[in-house]
Amino acid sequence: MEKQKKVYVKPIITKQKTGFVGKFGKAGLHSVLEKIDGVDIEELVEKFGSPLFVISEKTIRATQRKALRIFKTRYPKVQFAWSYKTNYLNAVCLVFHEEGSWAEVVSEFEYDKAKLLGVPGNKIIYNGPHKSKSSLIKAINDEAFIHIDHFDELFSLIELTEEIKKTAKVAVRVNMDTGIYPKWDRFGLNYENGEAYEAIRRIMLSDKLNLVGLHCHIGTYILSTDAFKIAAYKLTDLYKRVKYEFNHQLDYIDIGGGIPSKNTLYSYYLDASVSIPSLEDYADAITSGIIEHGLKSDELPLLILESGRALIDEAGYLITTVVANKRLSNGKQAIIVDAGVNLLFTSFWYKHKISTTEFYGEVRDESVIYGNLCMNIDVLRDGVFLPPVPVGKQIIFHNVGAYNMTQWMQFINLRPNVVMIMEDGSVEVIRKAETLNTINELERIPEKLLKK
Repeated sequence: MEKQKKVYVKPIITKQKTGFVGKFGKAGLHSVLEKIDGVDIEELVEKFGSPLFVISEKTIRATQRKALRIFKTRYPKVQFAWSYKTNYLNAVCLVFHEEGSWAEVVSEFEYDKAKLLGVPGNKIIYNGPHKSKSSLIKAINDEAFIHIDHFDELFSLIELTEEIKKTAKVAVRVNMDTGIYPKWDRFGLNYENGEAYEAIRRIMLSDKLNLVGLHCHIGTYILSTDAFKIAAYKLTDLYKRVKYEFNHQLDYIDIGGGIPSKNTLYSYYLDASVSIPSLEDYADAITSGIIEHGLKSDELPLLILESGRALIDEAGYLITTVVANKRLSNGKQAIIVDAGVNLLFTSFWYKHKISTTEFYGEVRDESVIYGNLCMNIDVLRDGVFLPPVPVGKQIIFHNVGAYNMTQWMQFINLRPNVVMIMEDGSVEVIRKAETLNTINELERIPEKLLKK
């Protein structure tokens, strides 16, 4: 058989920008980002100011849908609950709720926020070590799920339900040894020493407490998928004990959060894209921990996930503007921008990905990016290789959607605008920049001082 002649394809030479080689190897590619979701960054700064937080609605929805698909293809009954403490801006929460997420809250403030956004009580999970009496009454009346953290809370709930003559839906928060150290045993009741089971036994003796679930949260930024498998296995073991020893069917097990985002920890040399497991790996581990118990399909509990940073980090950007360049005494390039660690709290432990809006050439130096606070600890990024970035030009920090807009603080400077780029390409302010009046509104000057 005669061989068919291959079609000639013209060779193409592509210039590769690999950067210079230093003592740690290649400096990596210089990342250029001109637009976010098709919106020009310089136009955003011109209209809304700098610094500026930007949230992508499209990225939130895509990330949440992907996570749900990954878990539901491995386990039939899955429910996400949005972790309010991760980012409780109303617009952000509403996007997650539109995607089907419940609300997971850890304070009366967050509980009231969820209710104000229209979340019904039967879709609110109330966690946390301190729940005020007033908030517990709200949660009981709303039929929210109250996760008991300690015995004092359990006893208080028994007294409260007797007092108001209503039944509370409760779950037990369980801490356990999953091979992660230090153990997160500050929260919840211990699995190994029998505390968690004792709490279950006491709940079952009360006619005003309806035990509906079990909950755990084994830590934050957990890089071990085996730890999640152990947690799911132990929770399911408790679930089975309740079913067979008390003849009581629980509705769910809640595995909490702790799955990492795409940020790289300072303690890791390799980028997060190669140093952390995939979401599929976590889903395999968690669902296997349940399925290995051999429960029948109609006995399987609802699996609740409270993932926060893994769902929102990638959707957030912080746009900053260069205000100065200088050389330190050791010769390192220093770049000063108009945002500090009071806005980018996560810069203390993450090596955030950095981009500029233009390509400034191949020559790059090891650099440190300082914020605009009069504090020596105000370091937004160290050990990043950058070219000289002109004053007035932008530097963008990626993957900042988690915790920065809840842990930020007004310090030295006011907090800036936060905008959301909508799916249709429009841009909306979802939190207005603070002004001097914003701060002064909360202050009071004693009359004696005004008279002087």
